[in-house]
Amino acid sequence: MRRREFIKVIAGSAAWPLAARAQQPDRTRRVGVLLGIVEGDPEANVRLKAFRLGMRDLGWIEGRNIQIEYRFAGTDLKAINKHVTELVGLAPYVIVANSTPVVAALKPVTNTIPIVFVVVNNPVGQGFISNLTHPGGNITGFSFLEPEMVGKWINLLRDVKPELSRVTLMFNPDSAPYYDGYVRSFKALPEQNLVGLNTAHVRNVVEINSVVAELARDPGSGLIAAGDPFIVNTREAILKAVAEGKVPLVSPYRQFAIEGSLMSYGPDSADIFRRSASYVDRILKGELPGNLPTQSPDKFELVVNLKTSKALGLSIRESFLLLADEVIE
Repeated sequence: MRRREFIKVIAGSAAWPLAARAQQPDRTRRVGVLLGIVEGDPEANVRLKAFRLGMRDLGWIEGRNIQIEYRFAGTDLKAINKHVTELVGLAPYVIVANSTPVVAALKPVTNTIPIVFVVVNNPVGQGFISNLTHPGGNITGFSFLEPEMVGKWINLLRDVKPELSRVTLMFNPDSAPYYDGYVRSFKALPEQNLVGLNTAHVRNVVEINSVVAELARDPGSGLIAAGDPFIVNTREAILKAVAEGKVPLVSPYRQFAIEGSLMSYGPDSADIFRRSASYVDRILKGELPGNLPTQSPDKFELVVNLKTSKALGLSIRESFLLLADEVIE
């Protein structure tokens, strides 16, 4: 790309919509999708399948009237910035942005290309939008977790492990900076001192192993693997560590329970991605993202892994299992 063209793209000219339409056939719309998950990850596949189905349900067929540019970056900031530059340079009608680091990289680069964030926490607190009901600007989307989820995770662990006395919430503060605030909000609530709650900041596998090893020495401990793109991308190491240390783990991601954690409880990320297609559709038809209110999850899933509970020596009540959306045996 020539320097003059690059500067024009990054600056975000107010004439972008007209320029974009001049470059693309009237019957074809270009959409960018940038995931904070590595390519080929089962969770990425599930989310993209749901998004494609959502778009198809609304009449948008790849290769016919829409062209979707997919990019996968994980939590590598260099890769994220590279893909952001590529997608903005393509001047798409809208960009679907998954994860906090992805939205944080996109926001300063363009104020004209509509951005629909998906599975992102605390968008107001992170400065992505000014208001949930009236986001304004070029960004809106679908959030993932609220602070109240922390208490629900702890209660689930206590239900299956009554002797639980200590829980650690593990996350990467670079990719999920809001959890310290979530924990402060939880601790400020009355009668929340039955179980000690701590946070653990982790940025690599060595630190993950250290946190799990410490918990493994305490038979009354449990672990929450937070909703965080870093956690998703390092779950193989996390699951290996908790299996070896026999530490009960709960996460918002269904994929964790499928691959070996004790259980998962959280919003259905595939459902959120499918719902996000509705906003892409509305923007493609002319609506402004700033006029579209952000939406919260409306479908939650509890998945319990009985094989793991047996390996941990935990006996789960039948009444608890009846509450689960899925039981893995």
